[in-house]
Amino acid sequence: MSILLINKSRFANDIKFSANRMTIFFEDGRELSVPLEWFPRLKKATLSQLKKWRFIGDGEGIHWEELDEDISIENLLK
Repeated sequence: MSILLINKSRFANDIKFSANRMTIFFEDGRELSVPLEWFPRLKKATLSQLKKWRFIGDGEGIHWEELDEDISIENLLK
């Protein structure tokens, strides 16, 4: 009997936005889509503002300087 081990990463490597959602792409190929409603500052932001993000901690978090918003990837996975 063999056992398949799946190595899950907590590190994001890209982000995309739609009208009401943020989709986070992980190093291991997974995707996580969350509603912008969860983050009032992001919900109120323009698409131009949303696109001005950067990863912090090698992909452990996301930061928007202009919006003064930080999101922990680990907390999204809980």
